[in-house]
Amino acid sequence: YLSCFLSFFLDGQTQVLLKQREVCITRGHKTTASMDCRAEDVPDFQYAYIHWHRHLPTKAPEWTLYIGPSAVSYDDNSYSNKYSSSKKRTSICTFTINGINSSDVGSYFCAYWHF
Repeated sequence: YLSCFLSFFLDGQTQVLLKQREVCITRGHKTTASMDCRAEDVPDFQYAYIHWHRHLPTKAPEWTLYIGPSAVSYDDNSYSNKYSSSKKRTSICTFTINGINSSDVGSYFCAYWHF
């Protein structure tokens, strides 16, 4: 199963709310899954940095990538074939996992903060 969380973070005086719906994938291997993160009250969303993390069973949460104003940056360049992210409209950030297999079982969540 792949799942997501609801998160919120404080940015100065403004409360930023990140909302995700739970996504569960139980199909076989080589499946692609996407999940959205709705960012509420993020100023200048297209220029914001949205981070994606994964938390696999028995391991600490791990930063996977972030999407900024013009590009995606990966923690490990090998992730570029596995994970991708894009921004839609004024508040939606999508995270996609390609070729899902048993090693991808875990929780995936978005976060926001300024650099």
